[in-house]
Amino acid sequence: MKSFDKRTKIMTAAVELLAEKGFHRVAMPMIAAKANVAVGTIYLYFAGKDELIIKLFQELENKIAATIREGFPIEGPIRERFLYLTGKILRFLIDNPLHFRYIEQFMNSPYGISRRRDKFLDKTGHDDILIPLFEEAIAEHIVKDIPIIGLFSLAVAPLIFLARDHILGFLTLDEALIQQTTEACWDAVKR
Repeated sequence: MKSFDKRTKIMTAAVELLAEKGFHRVAMPMIAAKANVAVGTIYLYFAGKDELIIKLFQELENKIAATIREGFPIEGPIRERFLYLTGKILRFLIDNPLHFRYIEQFMNSPYGISRRRDKFLDKTGHDDILIPLFEEAIAEHIVKDIPIIGLFSLAVAPLIFLARDHILGFLTLDEALIQQTTEACWDAVKR
């Protein structure tokens, strides 16, 4: 088996177990057993569980970024670009419930708190697409005069709750409702 295949098997097993059981309830031997590899094999790719958790998040974050950039209209009205991005984010989350559960758990852990702090202090080097859009909207006086982190929370936090409610079966997010909810997110931040 190629090493890439083993790494992929480890990552897949880890995301499944960590999303299902939680970061503190999963040990490396559990991940190894699910991936059908020796525990030592995991350490060929990751220094430890902390690094594995962070790398998993980074890969999922990169996957989301690639998804939302696909077809993104780099020109045009800010509102239209905002609606495109928030719609793509919401669709990704509801189409990938396992990834959503992992991301949600990560963001509500010390790992996520640190990551969020670094993101808004511009220390991650992560190529975010929504923050520059907000910066442009602020410069053009299109959005409310509140800090970017507040705009980000108003725009993205509702998507998280909607995705969770969809995944839990409390509501069904069809295209019409996705459009309505992303427009409501825009209404929350626009002047």
